[in-house]
Amino acid sequence: MPPTAASAIKAAPASFTARASHTPACRRAPARARLTLSRGGGTLVRVSARARRVAGWGLALLALANAAVVVSLWLAAGGPADVHDTSSALTSAGRVAGLLGAYLVLVELLLLARIPLLERLYGFERLAVAHRINGRVAISLLLAHAALITTGYTTGDRISLPGEVERLITGYPGVITAIAGLALLTAVAITSAVAVRRRLRYETWHFVHLYAYLGVALAFSHQLATGTDFLARPAARAYWTALYVVTLGALVIFRLLLPPVRSLLVHRLRAQAGQFFTWRFLTRDRWWEAHPFSLSAAPDGRRLRITVKGIGDYTASLRAIPPGTRVIAEGPFGSFTAAARRRPRVALIAGGVGITPIRALLESMPGGPEDITVVYRAVHDDDVILRSELDELAGRRGVEVHYVLGGHDAAEPLSPERLCALMPDIATRDVYVCGPPAMVEATRATLGRSGVSRRHIVTERFAY
Repeated sequence: MPPTAASAIKAAPASFTARASHTPACRRAPARARLTLSRGGGTLVRVSARARRVAGWGLALLALANAAVVVSLWLAAGGPADVHDTSSALTSAGRVAGLLGAYLVLVELLLLARIPLLERLYGFERLAVAHRINGRVAISLLLAHAALITTGYTTGDRISLPGEVERLITGYPGVITAIAGLALLTAVAITSAVAVRRRLRYETWHFVHLYAYLGVALAFSHQLATGTDFLARPAARAYWTALYVVTLGALVIFRLLLPPVRSLLVHRLRAQAGQFFTWRFLTRDRWWEAHPFSLSAAPDGRRLRITVKGIGDYTASLRAIPPGTRVIAEGPFGSFTAAARRRPRVALIAGGVGITPIRALLESMPGGPEDITVVYRAVHDDDVILRSELDELAGRRGVEVHYVLGGHDAAEPLSPERLCALMPDIATRDVYVCGPPAMVEATRATLGRSGVSRRHIVTERFAY
């Protein structure tokens, strides 16, 4: 196939794998590959891996150091020395669980506070993974705190559980607000579970998550009012308050103040192809909600373009927004950019509407005619979007664009044999993958079987 051609390939039948034994095997990657690009399509800028690791470890050690300080608050207030029986052991364990759980909730808020330094060091996808794991640990510790404290006091007072709960609510200030805060945080955690999240509209999921801020605020008053670790200890109270003030300051600056200001300065946003923004269209019925969409064209300093597929009530309604509507764009976010590239040759693999950032990368990514190959996976030909633009870019840049079509019941349309047939040197390339989570994970596994190492796979999942 000539380098400027675009091919449409139907999904293979089940017998394709057997016949594929005659296709060329993927060439294995060399031990080292150095990227020295200066040709067409833009400039490649990348933070050195060593600097990123050093800064990343520094922030991780800072978080661990604060966790150690939090545990020291428990130790200074008695810690294991206060354990004399089963009741005191339970309440002591509950105290340290509550301290660590509350601290991790603050970490949880900071992980996705849109702090540019964290975005550059870790990338949005890694931060999202850390956010999910940290959230599970935090809510588990807070639930353990409630259960251990209640059980410990019930055992020590030798009264019924309902009686002890009533005594805690009526006799201790802030307990009722703490219960409300824990209920809100638990609701947020439940709606974050994959099985539940898939059944919720994005608007519902986002609205429930906003209650996390209220839950944190309700719990704070309880911690200082009744926390044994803070009573008559001004230094501990000052440190704990400082943690909350710093977190609140980061949220106000990066989530509330910067987005509208930066939206007025499009030429200074420093957005890159492959990144996304959270878009808030200021119409009468849509101003209150914001949704993430990737750029579908390389930014040129004058405008930003997105392409939205109408697959729900919100996305379908966007076509009715009149030109001239003001927009608040929060971002840019994500590390799905040319800066993640390590090798001279690259494969760009898209699934469904995941073609939008791939199209932007194809427009601006450095490389010659044989350095870039695009593989676009879709179910039907009608599902292919931006086709004319992809074909035009392929002709102008002299790259290949392959359209792999077929239903989900087809025998692994992007199998190792298929990918090796399209790109025999795929093991020597960097590979960018964007699409729905299931497609991204399946393709990542396929790439591993094709000889592509994990460090040369860059992914972006289209999911909230």
